[in-house]
Amino acid sequence: MYAKLWIILAITVYICHAAKQSKVTYTDKYDKIDVDAILHNERVLKRYIDCLMDRARCTPDGAELKKYIPEALETECAKCTEAQKRFAGKVMSFLLQNKRNYWNELLGKYDPNGKFRKKYEEAALQDEDYSSFYNE
Repeated sequence: MYAKLWIILAITVYICHAAKQSKVTYTDKYDKIDVDAILHNERVLKRYIDCLMDRARCTPDGAELKKYIPEALETECAKCTEAQKRFAGKVMSFLLQNKRNYWNELLGKYDPNGKFRKKYEEAALQDEDYSSFYNE
């Protein structure tokens, strides 16, 4: 009886460890980008917004971002690296507080039914820089 229990326990531990090790994340090759520099340079920020809104050609990092936004919104950034979660929080907070027109444009495209809007805007009121939004 104890042998079966130990086998079940060992299998459970192995499965949990394997699941934790195989957590799939988005590529981390852009995790060292200076997000603050982008947010505080209107020309560069507008270029990213235009890319995301299909008004301009995207840089490789812009194309990567555009590709994953719908899934990241839906899953609350489940596949994001820690750096990407911080970046997402910074960007959302900045746009909400400083560039509401960009925020509304992006939500019009990526959240046309308002499914995520309320959650993200409420979080902004509670946590000004979203630093803990994805770490709950």
